[in-house]
Amino acid sequence: MADASAARNKAVFEFKSATLPLVAVILKTAKLDVLADALDAQLADSPDFFEQEPVVIDLSLLQDEGEAADIDFTALRNLLARHQTQPIAVRGGSDAQNAAARDAGLSIAAMPVAPTPTPRAPAPAPVSEAPQIVREVPVPAAGTLVIDKPLRSGQQVYARGGDVIVMAVVNFGAEVIADGNIHVYAPLRGKAIAGARGNTEARIFTTCMEAQLVAIAGIYRTSEVALPADIAGKAVQIHLDDKKLLMEPIL
Repeated sequence: MADASAARNKAVFEFKSATLPLVAVILKTAKLDVLADALDAQLADSPDFFEQEPVVIDLSLLQDEGEAADIDFTALRNLLARHQTQPIAVRGGSDAQNAAARDAGLSIAAMPVAPTPTPRAPAPAPVSEAPQIVREVPVPAAGTLVIDKPLRSGQQVYARGGDVIVMAVVNFGAEVIADGNIHVYAPLRGKAIAGARGNTEARIFTTCMEAQLVAIAGIYRTSEVALPADIAGKAVQIHLDDKKLLMEPIL
């Protein structure tokens, strides 16, 4: 009897915190037909980009733009699921939106602590209703995140806590952000932001320098300043020297 009682009282599960890769879809419109067209356009060439990854729907920009509108979260879940994602939660919504999201079976996630603000070019970009697709991936200490698929315009990868290696093209309008170094073994045409939390020792490497913007620890340079002939389209390393951004060819 004692053995049977011990077996019944033996724990058969336990709760532990887990750090998981997270895809955040940051909505810029509550119009689901506009959103559907934008997602189809962005992901047409990469139908399996997300591979059933969990997704958080970020509504914070809708509040900023005064578009705290009603959203059919069941339809939104189905729309995102068409693109091989698994919507699990919303964040940044109003009380009414959060209630509607819960009714659709979604949980409510807290807004993350924002990293150092992403540097931007002086001229504001045209307003777009396209969603911003952000892949936030916590990296183990001294670890490295490897991306082996092209990044399309509107997609963002943030290697939180480490370095990132990209083995495919970073297209214009895409962003690669890392707290450490960034390596792009392909054309770098979008934005690369290393040392996102102030690491002045971080570096950016690419085999083909065509970047829209590069930045290290908040010091940035945009494509508005023409690249020298020995840098444009060439293999380059980028680093800081006394708060000055230096670009050097890799010979």
